[in-house]
Amino acid sequence: MPRILLTKKVISDQLICPPGKNKIELCDTALPGLLVETRATSPGVGTFYLRYKNDQRETKYLKLGRTSEISLERARQQAKKLKAEVLTGSDPSSDRQQLKDVPTFTAFMEDRYLPYAKARKRSWTFDESMCRLRIFRVLGNFRLTEITRLQIQTFHSALLDEGLAHATCDHHLKLIRHSLNLAVEWGLLEKNPAEKIPLFRVDNRKERYMTDEEQARLLEVLDKHPNRVIALLVKFLLCTGARVNEALTATWDNVDTDNKVWRIPATNSKSKKINSKPLNQSALDILKELRELNRYHDHLFVNPRTGKPYVNVQKPWRRIRTEAGLPELRLHDLRHQFASMLVNSGRSLYEVQQILGHSDPTVTQRYAHLSSSTMQEAAETATLYPGGAPAGNAP
Repeated sequence: MPRILLTKKVISDQLICPPGKNKIELCDTALPGLLVETRATSPGVGTFYLRYKNDQRETKYLKLGRTSEISLERARQQAKKLKAEVLTGSDPSSDRQQLKDVPTFTAFMEDRYLPYAKARKRSWTFDESMCRLRIFRVLGNFRLTEITRLQIQTFHSALLDEGLAHATCDHHLKLIRHSLNLAVEWGLLEKNPAEKIPLFRVDNRKERYMTDEEQARLLEVLDKHPNRVIALLVKFLLCTGARVNEALTATWDNVDTDNKVWRIPATNSKSKKINSKPLNQSALDILKELRELNRYHDHLFVNPRTGKPYVNVQKPWRRIRTEAGLPELRLHDLRHQFASMLVNSGRSLYEVQQILGHSDPTVTQRYAHLSSSTMQEAAETATLYPGGAPAGNAP
């Protein structure tokens, strides 16, 4: 191991392995511990290393970089910094190995989080899509311990520049926060850098309510529509407030027409809890007609052409709403319409919550503004002078 003052000229002209040797180490006299190794297989190119002893007096080599990648000056700077860490009791080589044992964000999500979410979240494919399309592009190559709060905050804000809605940007941040919380829980991370990063929290929910005239137009189209199963599906959504997926996955063994109850299994419910939905007379009439259409199928809404349950009904729905002159009406708006009919008829928000199957009452609060007239009527019952103001007190 020749000791030599490493210079730019040495690095550029003298990195040649002597004949008969596989490698040679040139040790720097200016900074003990810094050396450059040259192998016979790579003449003219070497690798900078720092050689040091740890607390156990073991000799360790820490790679700093190839001479083609970093300069001699940069190698000396790194070596000085690392030697200072050694003096404080640190072992840079061991620390680097521990860092290598920490997975990158991509590896963590693909190997740990997504399999975990797949067994617990019906919307896990949405998580996978957010990772694949955007999150991996920015954070994927960083190890969990390298991800910073600033990186996450910058990514969250930059999503707006891509034209994403505020709520969609928040979905990305929520996923990062939730996944890193699990990393902390599983012992892969000490602290979550995404903790307490504020959401945009812009309410961009769309609620389209039909007027009486619009609803009458829609029902008129449905009553005449040749595809009876789809027409009955739309009417069923309107008179039960069910989610589309709940209706499409419904089977006859979940329906109890005698007791006027439709039980939605936990596997088909968004809340992952069994939900019993009361059936009004309109719903019972629809079920009776459906039974006549598909006597030999387990599911309620079966495609008569394929004999299989419907999975996606957007195409026929677009034709129906266009014919009814309601081109922007979504199927999910029928659920809002059902809620509005309940509220405007004087039913309490608690009753609406139970019928719609909301696990969180704050979700039902969106319909509070619909009950202003009902609330006014309720307030009138507490008037001080039910029969009118006393004589002489009239305004």
